[in-house]
Amino acid sequence: MKHKVAVVDDHTLLSQAIGKLIDGFENFQTEGIFKNGQELITALNNKSIDPEIILMDVNMPILNGIETTKILSQDFPAISVLALSVEEEEKTIIQMLKSGAKGYLNKDIQKDLLLFALNSILQTGIFHTQNVTQALLGSLEKKTDDLDELKEREIEFIQLACTDMTYREIADKMFLSPKTVDNYRDSVFSKLNIKNRIGLVLFAIKKGIYKVN
Repeated sequence: MKHKVAVVDDHTLLSQAIGKLIDGFENFQTEGIFKNGQELITALNNKSIDPEIILMDVNMPILNGIETTKILSQDFPAISVLALSVEEEEKTIIQMLKSGAKGYLNKDIQKDLLLFALNSILQTGIFHTQNVTQALLGSLEKKTDDLDELKEREIEFIQLACTDMTYREIADKMFLSPKTVDNYRDSVFSKLNIKNRIGLVLFAIKKGIYKVN
């Protein structure tokens, strides 16, 4: 039995090419191609499709990838969203992961990596390339007592770091100096073996410090 994948992308030629690529994989088939999130949600509500994985673009008209992923997380939690976008900004990646995406791929990838990502989603429920996580997941699996190492204020910092606030805004929120917040950041990164803010968000989601709406 082949696993069903839906493609959501407003670029018609690209989405059709992705669909054909998926159909070429031995254990996957394209369930449907949609130009925006609203078309996808309508099809799901009408029960005309039943995908296991959705390849989701980020920037689309009517209903973009971030908004669509939030809806899917709430109304169709059994479906895994794998972001496939040209966007590489940290803020965008964080927003997609916070919305419930199980992985994030750049469109400039080889087909072997796409196949590997799809299989990883099925097997482990999550997939992230090294440029997104900096090998974060390996370090998370290594330690089970990460939370025990964190102080209460460090956990508060992590929760705020999962928002769109800048570090200076976090400092204001915590009534601390920017330098003190920088120290919190460096301490947390060191304790958790995390190299960037994206990794911190992934850690927070995985450990339940930050709840995806």
